[in-house]
Amino acid sequence: MKRIGIYAKRHNPDAVRVAREVAGWLQERKIEVFIDEALAEEMGDVRGYPGGSIPTMVNLIIVLGGDGTLISVARQVGDLRTPILGVNLGSLGFLTETTLKEFYPILERVLKGNFKASERLMLEAVVRREGKEVGRFRVLNDVVINKGALARIIDMEAWVDDDYLTTYKADGLIISTPTGSTAYNLAAGGPIIYPGVQCLVISPICPHMLTNRPIIVSDEALIRIEVKFQDEDVVFTADGQVGMPLIGGDVVEIRKSKSSTLLIKSPNKDYFEILRTKLRWGER
Repeated sequence: MKRIGIYAKRHNPDAVRVAREVAGWLQERKIEVFIDEALAEEMGDVRGYPGGSIPTMVNLIIVLGGDGTLISVARQVGDLRTPILGVNLGSLGFLTETTLKEFYPILERVLKGNFKASERLMLEAVVRREGKEVGRFRVLNDVVINKGALARIIDMEAWVDDDYLTTYKADGLIISTPTGSTAYNLAAGGPIIYPGVQCLVISPICPHMLTNRPIIVSDEALIRIEVKFQDEDVVFTADGQVGMPLIGGDVVEIRKSKSSTLLIKSPNKDYFEILRTKLRWGER
């Protein structure tokens, strides 16, 4: 691997410092480095490249920060399947599972092609208004339809392929990938899903009917949600980072994307160890 891109949480001084060190370390080894322009601005004395163009120019992407930073980069990678090495500069992340202490030995192995990657399912979400597409989003974690602070409970008619599921009366609805199952879905009472399982989970947020529970469906399904409300403050979000307001009658369609994200796995820990550590299982 001779061309590597670097992204980081730009407002984190530690991330900027580490990015500078990593760039120097790679350049000493005759590796061409492409730094996200927002990060380059913080670094001050290096050339930056538009974040969306870097995945087309590199063999590997290094993300310095947390899970949120990695998720935003994954959306930019899109169809390219450029492997991502996520380095967490704080506490252990579900996605940025490599710590700074173990980073350089792992990077040495990656540069030699000695690594394994976990392929993560992504979603394609389309918002339609009066039959016309008004928004399209690529998603790694989850799609959320949520009411504003002052809105009442909203009705959301849900279909799976051509089959009517139910009309949820709730504060909102989460459609999550296995990767996103440990995020908002978990907080809403949804199940943890092993990343290799090919499925999606639909989880209501504070449902009015206590019998409404999360349901797992095939990743081949087309999920269609029609929002039924008038004069309410309701918002669509993708990965909790991008989104748009919804109006009554809007339809949100969610299906598996043709894209997938390749996350380089740490050789020092497995998925269940990350769960135990992050969720503090076994502690009293």
